[in-house]
Amino acid sequence: MELKEADKLFATATRISALEKVLYDKKTRRLLLSGLEGSSSAMLFAGIRPTAHPHIIIADDLDSAGYIYNDLCQIAGPDAVGIFPSGYKRDIKYGQSDAPSQILRTEVLDALGDKKGEMRFVITYPEALAEKVADAATIADNSISLKIGSHTILSDLTGRLRELGFRETEYVYEPGQFARRGSIVDVYSYSCELPYRIDFFDDEVDSIRSFNVETQLSEEKLEKINILPQFSAQTGNKGISLLEFVDDSTLLFCQSPGYILDRVKAISEETFSTAALIADEGDDKAMEKVVDSEAFIRRFAEMKVVKFGVGTTDSGFVPDASVSFNCGPQALYHKNFELISESFRNFISNGYRIFILSDSPYQAERLKNIFEDRGDEIPFTAVDRTVHEGFVDHDGKNCFFTDHQIFDRFHKYNLKSDRARSGKLALSLRELNQIEIGDYIVHIDHGIGKFAGLVRTDVNGSPQEMIKLTYQNDDIILVSIHALHKLSKYRGKEGVAPKINKLGSGAWNKLKERTKTKVKDIARDLIKLYAARREEKGHAFAPDSYMQHELEASFIYEDTPDQLKATQAVKADMESAKPMDRLICGDVGFGKTEIAVRAAFKAAADGKQTAVLVPTTVLAMQHYHTFANRLKDLPVRVDFISRARKAKEVKQILADLAEGKIDILIGTHKIIGKGVAFKDLGLLIIDEEQKFGVAVKEKLKQLKVNVDTLTMSATPIPRTLQFSLMGARDLSSLNTPPANRQPVVTNVSSFDDEVIKEAVEFELSRNGQVFFISNRIENLAQIENALRRLIPRVRIVTAHGQMPPERVEQAIIDFANQDYDVLLSTTIVENGIDMPNVNTIIVNNAHNFGLSELHQLRGRVGRSSRKAFCYLLVPPGMPLTPVARRRLQAIESFSDLGSGIHIAMQDLDIRGAGNLLGAEQSGFIADLGYEAYQKILKESVIELKTEEFADTFTDVAGGKEEEFTADCTIESDLELRIPAEYVPQENERITLYRRLDNMEHSTQLDEFRAELRDRFGEIPSTTEELIRVVPLRMAARRLGIERLVLKGGKMRIYFVGDDNKAYYNSSAFGKVLAYLQQNARRCNLKEVNGRRLMVIDGVSAVTDALGILKAMEAATPL
Repeated sequence: MELKEADKLFATATRISALEKVLYDKKTRRLLLSGLEGSSSAMLFAGIRPTAHPHIIIADDLDSAGYIYNDLCQIAGPDAVGIFPSGYKRDIKYGQSDAPSQILRTEVLDALGDKKGEMRFVITYPEALAEKVADAATIADNSISLKIGSHTILSDLTGRLRELGFRETEYVYEPGQFARRGSIVDVYSYSCELPYRIDFFDDEVDSIRSFNVETQLSEEKLEKINILPQFSAQTGNKGISLLEFVDDSTLLFCQSPGYILDRVKAISEETFSTAALIADEGDDKAMEKVVDSEAFIRRFAEMKVVKFGVGTTDSGFVPDASVSFNCGPQALYHKNFELISESFRNFISNGYRIFILSDSPYQAERLKNIFEDRGDEIPFTAVDRTVHEGFVDHDGKNCFFTDHQIFDRFHKYNLKSDRARSGKLALSLRELNQIEIGDYIVHIDHGIGKFAGLVRTDVNGSPQEMIKLTYQNDDIILVSIHALHKLSKYRGKEGVAPKINKLGSGAWNKLKERTKTKVKDIARDLIKLYAARREEKGHAFAPDSYMQHELEASFIYEDTPDQLKATQAVKADMESAKPMDRLICGDVGFGKTEIAVRAAFKAAADGKQTAVLVPTTVLAMQHYHTFANRLKDLPVRVDFISRARKAKEVKQILADLAEGKIDILIGTHKIIGKGVAFKDLGLLIIDEEQKFGVAVKEKLKQLKVNVDTLTMSATPIPRTLQFSLMGARDLSSLNTPPANRQPVVTNVSSFDDEVIKEAVEFELSRNGQVFFISNRIENLAQIENALRRLIPRVRIVTAHGQMPPERVEQAIIDFANQDYDVLLSTTIVENGIDMPNVNTIIVNNAHNFGLSELHQLRGRVGRSSRKAFCYLLVPPGMPLTPVARRRLQAIESFSDLGSGIHIAMQDLDIRGAGNLLGAEQSGFIADLGYEAYQKILKESVIELKTEEFADTFTDVAGGKEEEFTADCTIESDLELRIPAEYVPQENERITLYRRLDNMEHSTQLDEFRAELRDRFGEIPSTTEELIRVVPLRMAARRLGIERLVLKGGKMRIYFVGDDNKAYYNSSAFGKVLAYLQQNARRCNLKEVNGRRLMVIDGVSAVTDALGILKAMEAATPL
């Protein structure tokens, strides 16, 4: 059932007509709607028929407004509802204006002015009402209207945009910008969350499309648009309040009318924050934009006000009439299924119908399964889409229950502005990945050099673009654009400059060889272990029991798609007779532990014991609490051993373990030591394997051969590494963050007593704790003194890397037990510690941290259903470097947990690779740069598979075409390039060249072509030919061709060397010979210096060459 239909059962026609009679009765000026529990008010409003003017719903604060907005969007559709937020981050007195919110404000004003608009409701709250808006005349004078077919001279349009305060940029990524490329103009108006792309044909508007900031690709076609500037900049003293802007007949629905007036009055009496003035940040005229509270109160008194909600009392609100609804709230069941089934059965026996509202059909299925497994007969109707809070409608005898309340989950609302926020991040990522002059570049054949720009050269008379690199002693290399995949931006440890190589010295090749032998050693071990395990027989576990379903359904977050896939994979592994060896990687907080709990319970259900191995005592405690909490209602016993337990306790635990009384034992490396005997060990779970020493790892290797093993790692392992390790290990990677985590409110500000005091005091007032991070040990004492001076009663504990490990551990355990309020430390916090009670993190000197470090630190808070805060402090009065500023902006505008995971996770990838492959590899990564290292890894694994372990992998490869060469070099004298007239910015051309050259699949080509057409217009022929080089290279690699030269109307093909036996026995080589036989006149096979090559005549374009290779692939092998 759809939510719309369910809504009609509550907002019935008779109810609505009775309500409308009172609503539009001229005599009643004050109306009270009582007894509206949960989301019933939103469901009721959605049933009210549209009127000439949208109704205004005023909630008490942003969160309630957000939930009402979300509920109405779900029922009435997003076009019928507008949200009118405050245009500032935090309070208006700090003057930090927030562009995405300004868009939403302008969008609402635009819709209110549009008489035929679809908008039926505007939702707002006191802070937003306290800011003035521009009057209708100002809006009309300052807007530009365009529609398809209308005539406008391009230069006039750009001129008018400049007058309205729009800035011209290369890309449009935030509101108030425009860009022009040929006949295309991109403009980001304040009236829409997506920017517009306007395509002119002469001086006629040919097409208008909205486009996505991140991909820069068009989304939908539009007929007409209104371009509006930022009005908050112009309102100043002229502005009016929203209540004066709207029509006199507009209805105001308020949760608490008295509170709204008090709040607006309080805001108008505030003064601009002194801290913001001193730091010279923010809009110092912000307070002029606050409405005059007395005028606001007068206007409010003139309008018709409807108070809704549960309570009826409100000082100063005297209703002329009231309508009461008999609704009750959804009970809190706390996942207790005894209670749930009893209460549901009572409702049903009293003649009530039960509706379960949920966002995913999977949830309703889960509930059905649990009831069936328990043997309960409880019929309910599943409703697709959910509201914020369930309720019981006693008059209509319907129960509308939400699944997130049944399962105790946090429910999150989304405002439209989230899309507008992503632009800034997309741009900063793009800039981080772009190559600029002076950057360090790694060339896989020559080593590390510096980038010196794009240069144009002539090859046999056709113009080509090349990339210029400089090496030691100012030696220069020009790299063809077909060899860009050999280049990568050097990425090593942040802030450490690499050594530039000397050409022709051979040092680079030695380094590559050394790395290769080391990598092969590691890979060889992995492959041997893998082969041994494939021969062994382990225990095959039974399929899921009903308790397993119940355990999984009671998980407080909804499973992410990755988590579901990983859970299924782990269970499938356990149910098969082959021993499992699966690695699960994913960021902290992405639900790895949950998968481990489910696996451990599955093992216990089969009477097998589980050992959970963790690197530190702190983690042992933490896992123990997690496991014990999740399994507390189920018949399993969990225990842990670590330094923190007394000898007597440990002895008892070990005795119970040997008798099989303990199902799950958690502990540090001791638990796989000599004195520990399991009665029947069936599953080994290893957390953060990379942190254990060699001895422990050896012991694990022996265990792994016939015990199911599940390894978890929080450092995300780079995708590319995952592919190269395929066939050596089963991997599940969790890349999506949990859907309903609270976003972390992030603020960047200067180091200032007021901010720190406010942050810490607020957290202490709700009994929370604070992380205070400072990256220099010598600053910790100063900060501690400052904190004691500001907040005398605060309890502080310090931890840093120069203290003995026992003390650090003790400090963290005490902090986790809530003996202290503030943990003051260097970046130790980031390693896997989970403390749900800590919901504020303050990072000092934030500009010195890398993007992923900041992201990881911020991920330490916001682990519970409370709102979390992250303050990034920078020294006052010190100018930041542009890179640092961009980094901070990116992290500030992305407050969601996972939205930034794919941020520049580069430095994290580097750590991940080092961890996966052992510490000495980190050194190689620093010398070679990360991407060059990956290429070598890939080559090594291919060589091992085709040479040493050819027989192990015969049945594994199955069906995938074998590639006999890791790369094919292409040279040509044809004109293949992206002309400067087509894409004017040089670094954009380099980015496009690099993307093209790194493509692996033919589907990517169609997307690439579509993107070029969309962003720059029709594709020139030289660029079309350039794009065809990609499938040419792919075909060449499949045919075992190492080098392909297109010059002087001929094509020369060079094959791999003789030592690649697999190739010369393969069908690929057979196909080449077959083609040679059929076209003996055109082709000529030679051997030069022990290398075979074939020369083919009459090849004058890439199209011809591609045709020949395709014909080869189609030939029947000899």
